[in-house]
Amino acid sequence: MTLPTRLVALPAVAIPTLALALLLAVLAPAVKAQVESVPAPEARASPMALAATTVGDAYIKVVYSSPRKRDRQIFGGLVPFGETWRTGANEATEIIFTRDVMLGGDHVEAGIYSLFTIPGEKEWTILLNSELGMWGEFTHDPEKDVHRITVPSRQIDATHEAFTVSFRDGSAGHEMVLAWDRTEVAVPVMVH
Repeated sequence: MTLPTRLVALPAVAIPTLALALLLAVLAPAVKAQVESVPAPEARASPMALAATTVGDAYIKVVYSSPRKRDRQIFGGLVPFGETWRTGANEATEIIFTRDVMLGGDHVEAGIYSLFTIPGEKEWTILLNSELGMWGEFTHDPEKDVHRITVPSRQIDATHEAFTVSFRDGSAGHEMVLAWDRTEVAVPVMVH
């Protein structure tokens, strides 16, 4: 006795979809096991941070790593006076301007720059450097500094445990503020 054979016709689109579903069913346990076996990244002692603002129609963003005070003497100690500092920790700090601006009285063209500083007891030098992707200030090339701006620093009553970059309204417009421990530096920012 012969049994009747019945063929089911599947649409052409269903075959690749069915094959993909079967492949995923086979691989899903392996993918899950791999994801579970990857350890979580360790938290950085100086986590990444960013500060951003708009000044007129210019967008300004600073990407930096934020070290902590941890009962250390910061300026004149951990960060020596008169020496180039990466203005944060880890990778060199970068600042982005989407439009030309006036920074501390200097005309700065739109672009991305590495941001370094030379802290002093009474004033700081702000350095914008054309080289990007550096680790700290160890490869800082002063020949690639495109701006050197000097601004006063001041001692404040509050203590900032974390190094912080922020923006605020100032007496002459906007200011980019660098603050750590009891030191604050305000750099005027204006759009032409």
